[in-house]
Amino acid sequence: MGKPKGFLEFERELPKSRNPQERIKDYKEIYESFSKEKTTEQAARCMDCGVPFCHNGCPLGNIIPEFNDAVYQNDWAHAYEILSSTNNFPEFTGRICPAPCEASCVLGINAPPVTIEHIEKSIAEYAFENDLVKPNKPISKTSKKVAVVGSGPAGLAAAAQLNKAGHEVTVLERADRIGGLLRYGIPDFKLEKQVIDRRLEVMQQEGITFQTNANVGVNVSVKDLIAKNDAIVLCGGSTIPRDLPIPGRELKGVHFAMEFLTQQNQRVAGDTTFEAPEIWASNKNVLVIGGGDTGSDCVGTSNRHGAKSVTQIELLAQPPVNREQEDMWPNWPMILRTSSSHEEGAERQWAILTKEFIGDENGNLKAVKLVNIEWQQPKNGGRPSFQEMEGTERIIPCELALLAIGFVHPQWEGMLEELDLESDGRKNVKASEQGASRYQTNIPKVFAAGDMRRGQSLVVWAISEGREAAKAVDEFLMGSSKLEGKEDSFLEILS
Repeated sequence: MGKPKGFLEFERELPKSRNPQERIKDYKEIYESFSKEKTTEQAARCMDCGVPFCHNGCPLGNIIPEFNDAVYQNDWAHAYEILSSTNNFPEFTGRICPAPCEASCVLGINAPPVTIEHIEKSIAEYAFENDLVKPNKPISKTSKKVAVVGSGPAGLAAAAQLNKAGHEVTVLERADRIGGLLRYGIPDFKLEKQVIDRRLEVMQQEGITFQTNANVGVNVSVKDLIAKNDAIVLCGGSTIPRDLPIPGRELKGVHFAMEFLTQQNQRVAGDTTFEAPEIWASNKNVLVIGGGDTGSDCVGTSNRHGAKSVTQIELLAQPPVNREQEDMWPNWPMILRTSSSHEEGAERQWAILTKEFIGDENGNLKAVKLVNIEWQQPKNGGRPSFQEMEGTERIIPCELALLAIGFVHPQWEGMLEELDLESDGRKNVKASEQGASRYQTNIPKVFAAGDMRRGQSLVVWAISEGREAAKAVDEFLMGSSKLEGKEDSFLEILS
């Protein structure tokens, strides 16, 4: 603990964001620079708790008090060494992770928590700027070949760890660029794609092979993949979006959020052709259905298109501003969150049910019928229910409706059906969760990790799953593994 009273001397402070009306004119990341000195002060707020709940709150098991102390001591190289021992991509999580570690920070009991996410990003950026991020080539090579299907955060983490173990790793991606959800689902104003590209360059130098436009089960034979590899790790994600089957769903102007976001990311990357008709929010009344992060990304992108108006609705009731009695530390707080996209302009409404999409004579969306609802508390352990509030039904103008209501399961048509894999009760790929066969499917040499296995989740969980699956694969191939798992970081912090 570098500064015992640091949490008393320094207030929580984060980088300021650019003016909202200026930043909506571009797709650059929104935050201004923040000095090393200020970041050092923020690191000094860490209390180096006897029981670091932040460490447990992080799905990766990041050794947070130690890298905070290293930053305070101005030993940034050591800070990166500590951070990268548990997190392959701190430059990603430092930008787009919701930071469950901060929610469980002990200082957060009665004061603003330590700015862990910002410190993590600062360490990663320092490391890249000062040539500390070097290709980590394996000391020795095995004769084993592993195919990783899917290049999102889970797939990239699995590939990095398996390559580190000395296996020959090939990552197959059905899109034309590597990155999965990082590439196509996260807007550039949250994660500029050069951040991904510089990491991919390092991974290629480490010996990992990347294949794009490789759609397993379509233009890549499943049988060949099985025959040519000693193990396969499926990290394709939860890609089937939840639909809204109400009257008018077929109208032109009703789209899944990911269609909208993917197209815009392609435009920013310089693409000019798209598989489907182009989706623009320009001069339109936009309705974003869904109150989560994906919906927020749709809000920010719509504002950058120059939408006439942007309204975001959520079926659930508005959450409280502060933690409530049943939602106390160190649990993840179900509180009202205002994103940078909301600051740029949007009307937000809660407890709203979408009843109908209304079109014109040409089949184009022109309005949406909404109604307020009232939630009923469950009785005898049942599920919450709602009823429509009389007199609140209304029709609002809308030329673009974006469905941002989550994802239900991975795509089974094609690769998964051809492999004849078992599914769990939520139609995710079923894989063992513990023991010697963890992450293993009903086909012994096929493993699954990330959203494809656990369902839609956070980027930090995807990276954790990829790392843990890699260790399981290494043990399957070699009988034992020296790869680090989350339990290893726990042992390190206790030692």
